[in-house]
Amino acid sequence: MNFQSLGLSPRVLESVENAGFKDPTPIQARAIPIAVEGRDILGVAQTGTGKTASFVLPMLTRLERGRARARIPRSLILAPTRELAAQVAQAFEALGSGHKLTVALLIGGVSFDEQDRKLGRGADVVIATPGRLLDHFGRGKLLLNGIEILVIDEADRMLDMGFIPDIERICKLLPFTRQTLFFSATMPTEIQRLADKFLQAPERIEVAPPATAPGTITQKFCAVPLDPKEKRSVLRTLMRGQDVKNAIIFCNRKRDVATLYRSLQRHGFNVGALHGDMDQHHRTATLEAFRNGEIIFLAASDVAARGLDIPDVSHIFNYDVPLQADDYVHRIGRTGRAGRKGFAATLVTSGDKKTIRAIERLSGNKLEWIGAPPPNQRPEQTDGEQPKSRHRPSRDSRSRQRQRPAKPETKAAETRKPAQPQYQESGKESASKPSNRRQSPKDPATVGMGTHVPAFMKRPIRTTS
Repeated sequence: MNFQSLGLSPRVLESVENAGFKDPTPIQARAIPIAVEGRDILGVAQTGTGKTASFVLPMLTRLERGRARARIPRSLILAPTRELAAQVAQAFEALGSGHKLTVALLIGGVSFDEQDRKLGRGADVVIATPGRLLDHFGRGKLLLNGIEILVIDEADRMLDMGFIPDIERICKLLPFTRQTLFFSATMPTEIQRLADKFLQAPERIEVAPPATAPGTITQKFCAVPLDPKEKRSVLRTLMRGQDVKNAIIFCNRKRDVATLYRSLQRHGFNVGALHGDMDQHHRTATLEAFRNGEIIFLAASDVAARGLDIPDVSHIFNYDVPLQADDYVHRIGRTGRAGRKGFAATLVTSGDKKTIRAIERLSGNKLEWIGAPPPNQRPEQTDGEQPKSRHRPSRDSRSRQRQRPAKPETKAAETRKPAQPQYQESGKESASKPSNRRQSPKDPATVGMGTHVPAFMKRPIRTTS
């Protein structure tokens, strides 16, 4: 199958040829004809399979007729991160070079006034993050009643970042007769419910099992100590032992990105840093330097794990095991794109066993280790032996243990008759004297309060006549 058979316009086919595209990927071959017809799509495909072109090309074909009016765009693309939104805008500029379409990029961290001027001149396509789009709408700078096509890219990432309430609000502001396209590499249950709510009889296109990585990626795991210094030492050994053209090193926390960046700099690596606390100008400059080869290694948080198309990334190093198994698929999907070979190595500590098992279940393959796998978190136990807890029981659990009824004694103990308590007749005081020592079994049992009666109980009762 070729692009000429997908129903694209001659002008779009010319742009495809100028961009160097030869044959469509599976997701493009199945999604483009349906999108050109104006039907809704729910697309699930692996990372690096060309999902961006799957909605950009049919959108260019459909937008050839008509013009945008001031502050009333004709199509809307929502992306979870600024970097992904900027990448989609670059795809429009590359593939839509022969079209006279105006594209407005609405993301945070850049001038609000410049975006407002573009909307005032009229934008055929608005590419935005949800927060900045609602900001423009709340100021009365943007109307959404003219949207013909809505695209939600990386829908599952929208869920992870807490954008679902914003997505629901935006969808309610759009015309009911619009075309809606959902694309993602994974499809959690919450996203499926959202798609069922806002899509009209969508065509589900699934070219690969959800949350699977391309087979062109070699995946390795390496057991490392918990000590951060030793962990960074193992990482440097892995980086030096591979034929690395360029690589992304993923950390779970922003402060770990900064620490790792400084450490690699001290050891002579050509490295940059990328995380959410950086200003947008610095983030854009760092990413562009990495694309151009000026930076070889990029220490990054998960802000770089979704949708970024840097085709020539040769290696991925997971300094931290991601908190969710789906995020692992997106991270390693930055390499091995478009049929290229890739390599991904993940550092695993003894505290990552649960997530590693989830990744193994998700992939369906046995993990390959560099060296020995990490030791088990729990020591092996013999039959009938209870495993020892690593933690001291909490105060509540100790209290519950004290309240549990005693276990039944053996038969020999049952036959032994307990000592009968020596009750005294009513009205007589006990002859026993109070003592601070613990009562022995031979002592007579104390009845009531014994010889000690509080003084307030001896006061006469007053009656009212």
